[in-house]
Amino acid sequence: MKTTRIGLTLAAMLMACGAAQAQVSDNAVKIGVLTDHSGGFAYLVGKHSVEATQMAVDDFGGKVLGKPITVVTADHQNKADIASAISRKWFETEGVDTITDVAGSAVALATQEIARSRGKVLLISGAATTELTGKACSETTSQWSYDTYSFAKGTASQVTKQGGDSWYFLTSDYAFGHSLQRDASRFVEASGGKVLGAVRFPFGSPDFSSFLLQAQASKAKVIGLAMSGADLLSAIKQAREFGIVQSGQSLASLVIYINDIEGVGLNVAQGLTLTTSFYWDANDETRAWAKRFMERSGGFIPNLITAGTYASVLHYLKAVEAAGTDEGKAVAAKMKELPVNDFYNKNVQIRADGRVMHKTFLMKVKSPAESKYRGDFYQQLAAMSGDESYKPLSESECPLVKK
Repeated sequence: MKTTRIGLTLAAMLMACGAAQAQVSDNAVKIGVLTDHSGGFAYLVGKHSVEATQMAVDDFGGKVLGKPITVVTADHQNKADIASAISRKWFETEGVDTITDVAGSAVALATQEIARSRGKVLLISGAATTELTGKACSETTSQWSYDTYSFAKGTASQVTKQGGDSWYFLTSDYAFGHSLQRDASRFVEASGGKVLGAVRFPFGSPDFSSFLLQAQASKAKVIGLAMSGADLLSAIKQAREFGIVQSGQSLASLVIYINDIEGVGLNVAQGLTLTTSFYWDANDETRAWAKRFMERSGGFIPNLITAGTYASVLHYLKAVEAAGTDEGKAVAAKMKELPVNDFYNKNVQIRADGRVMHKTFLMKVKSPAESKYRGDFYQQLAAMSGDESYKPLSESECPLVKK
């Protein structure tokens, strides 16, 4: 009887210890990549974000807390209602524990509300509006890669100080574009410049001629392109065709990706100043990671969203392991507690508002003669710390921030 009681006691202790050490819902950790697979951002994210997610899972070892890690994906079609429906289904019936990428600001804001109401972790690498860490912030959301404040500050301030002191904006008519123009205008004026006007255009516009002619008529020294994706490529190409740059006005792309530079070519993009949070050719460590990614992805040059997606997933998995659970609020808290360390982030903190405080870099696009190999596109002009790059907490509208 005594032996039986000891055995039962030990069994109970072991069961309790195991329960305390690891709590994983549905005996698996499932990561959803909610991205653009068919629209204007697909060439930047889509399958490449899925590959970055899977690469992070593979590098982590494929399991966490002894349970398998699986990756699923869906196309939000750049529509907030579709993103909401997918994320709701994922969280409620399909066992998804976290969502990453979420390219597009309107999509990200809608998905954030679904994640918030269900206490689920959201890893935003593909959306840049500052509202995500501002008045719409959530304790279970972190924003990676970039935001409109940091990129607008880096580019608008620098170009204005270099003599481009009058601006006219071509702005994509949704949350991302509005946020980008608002922040850039602030830094133009703070640097002694003037904003002469702006015109908004619908997302996915095929023809920018009327918008470019309005910008040209403004006589502004700088035409600020508050847009991204296919719209940005079209605007840059058409501006070249209309001779806008040749006539003396310059283009400032407030958010541009390395794949855009490759798409338009250095002949068109040379001399452009931009801000980025990641450059694959920055150092030996970034080059080694990029080489592995390009081998997996068929030669795609990883951009800042690709790197941010990988980093966010890897850090999430580290936090699950450290927290001993995949419960959303516990993992989100652990993510803020642990410093972010990977192939390009070194001891980076996640603030209370969810902003990942990595560095940003001011770059100038090289000329064709200066570029020695594919992807050798940027010359670094300056490096800015997280504190220098992002909106200070003293200006934050996030209700999680204690003033």
